[in-house]
Amino acid sequence: MKIYEFGDKNKPSIMLFPGTCCYWKTNFGHVLDGLQEHFHTLVVSYSGFDDTENSTFISELDEVLKVENYIKDKLDGKLFAAYGCSLGGSFVSLLIGRQNIHIDHGIIGSSDMNQAPKWLAKLETAIMMPMFYPFITGKESGILKKVFEKKMNEGNDSSEYMKKFMEIMGKGSGIDFSFISKESMKNQFCTDLYTSVGEHINVPGTTIHVFYAKKMGEKYLERYRKCFADPDICEFDLQHEELLLDADRWVHEVCRVCGIN
Repeated sequence: MKIYEFGDKNKPSIMLFPGTCCYWKTNFGHVLDGLQEHFHTLVVSYSGFDDTENSTFISELDEVLKVENYIKDKLDGKLFAAYGCSLGGSFVSLLIGRQNIHIDHGIIGSSDMNQAPKWLAKLETAIMMPMFYPFITGKESGILKKVFEKKMNEGNDSSEYMKKFMEIMGKGSGIDFSFISKESMKNQFCTDLYTSVGEHINVPGTTIHVFYAKKMGEKYLERYRKCFADPDICEFDLQHEELLLDADRWVHEVCRVCGIN
């Protein structure tokens, strides 16, 4: 695992956690300039998903422990804020709930917070891997490639969203993602499904803000209310992580919920 730091260390700290199988630069590169105006910004690059090291993603809890140790060693055990994109929302939830470090503001970025028994998680992973691994590493079959190209060229709002979302997934970036192993991808996807973040998380001194993408459906709102005791639900009439695609608006909303003008 690597953690990349940007900006003035005297400013409040914010740590960013990428989504499923996402590369940190494509996931958050477009918001770093705006964020650094207000925060000392740290970006997590998960084991197995960083091109500068030879490592394997073992489990979600293994990565959480590494982050906790980093925050204890480098940041006196405290973060002002943490933002979790999709999968990253599970990391933020676990870090808050375990209470080994303290976070003032935990921001959940339209995460699905999906949970499954271990046997089902393994089954879903086995079904997903033959399609998803080639897609992420740029070696997808002609059929899958044509499906996504068709969706991105329909000329409507959904196609524009799809194009931008594919960018944060690294598609079209020109980056060779062959450094991501099947083992790392399998372990990340599977352990996220069966690792419970807990229920009704409530930690003194911590506010949990949820960027709820309304177009995902009300079942996700119900999951948030189950996971967190008293979440600050910030509702947007958007799709999954669509807010993050608009850098200026996203930075504004992060600052707003953190009380930074």
